[in-house]
Amino acid sequence: MAEKYPLPKFHFMVEWGDAQMGFTEVSGLDFETEVIEYREGNSKKYNKSKQPGLTKFSNVTFKKGHFQGDYAFYNAWKETYYFQEGNQPGSRYRKDITIKLLNEKHEPVITWSLEAAWPSKVQSTDLKADANEIAIETMEVVHEGLTIIT
Repeated sequence: MAEKYPLPKFHFMVEWGDAQMGFTEVSGLDFETEVIEYREGNSKKYNKSKQPGLTKFSNVTFKKGHFQGDYAFYNAWKETYYFQEGNQPGSRYRKDITIKLLNEKHEPVITWSLEAAWPSKVQSTDLKADANEIAIETMEVVHEGLTIIT
């Protein structure tokens, strides 16, 4: 019988709309169902019943090394001005994002799909004179749905 091992998380690929982008870290691929608590006043039980409510999706954070002349995060965030001010239709600036965890043959094992995503926050690297690290920039993306494609 072949042994099964958990999947390593270091080999992945991100497709942003039509473009394929490289990142050093992706986090926030989680979702939850809010709980609605209810109790009738004449209930014989002295506890609340719990039922599922709305689904809530976390923002997804992308991190990558900052390269000279690369302002992709800033330019993507800057486009959100247009639909915040109502000058352009917002759907034009929203993109579907696909994140694929790959196996050793570079084939997708798990695929997450973000629907109608747009960047809400960009954080430039911190500057430190005595550091010996790569400059990492961060972008936080909001979306309207997260599905796992099997």
